Amino acid sequence: MAKIILTADVANLGGPGDIVEVKDGYARNYLLPRSLAITATKGAERQVHTIRRAQEARRIRDLDHANEVKQRIESLPVIALVAKTAPNSKKLFGSVTPADVVNALKAAGGPTLDKRVIELGGHIKTTGKHAVTANLHPKVEVTFALQVRAADAE
Repeated sequence: MAKIILTADVANLGGPGDIVEVKDGYARNYLLPRSLAITATKGAERQVHTIRRAQEARRIRDLDHANEVKQRIESLPVIALVAKTAPNSKKLFGSVTPADVVNALKAAGGPTLDKRVIELGGHIKTTGKHAVTANLHPKVEVTFALQVRAADAE
């Protein structure tokens, strides 16, 4: 049996920061290559606290906290995201990711969210206003406008 520390949610096993024992082959052939876990050493076990603290900062605790976060998002004036575009075009190089939306939300003065709660409703590949939904709680979701702007080419 191998003792490992999970770095991501793994179905039927645990969440980030959990120290679990699994069969050697499962750890060596599945969890470790996919960066879902790290080998449990004394130094790594000290990092468990840091991993859990980062997860706790992004986690929505209950329905009241979800409503509070929804109010903060709705009170923001404009959530803007600057992306690279082709010259004289509205098309983006690539597309907007949920991580980009979370960073733009935080830059606008909003709360820190987990990127997994963001739903884009399709790929965002052009400039302009786009509706984005955040599923904060099973009973609470908030839809906000994301203004995608072209980066000034120099």
